[in-house]
Amino acid sequence: MGIKDQFQDKAEQLKAKAQQPQQGAKDEASSRSRQAKAKKPQAQKPIDDVRTELDDSWD
Repeated sequence: MGIKDQFQDKAEQLKAKAQQPQQGAKDEASSRSRQAKAKKPQAQKPIDDVRTELDDSWD
């Protein structure tokens, strides 16, 4: 193995190592986004539902 090959291998190793944290961060952001979207419909009630509940509580 020549010096050129050694440097190319090392560069490829470093590139792969640098991409691992980026991929992990992307995966985590994607996961959080999916969780937030899943919770959103449960957290926000339509205005009509809220009005109905308020009207019922006054009766």
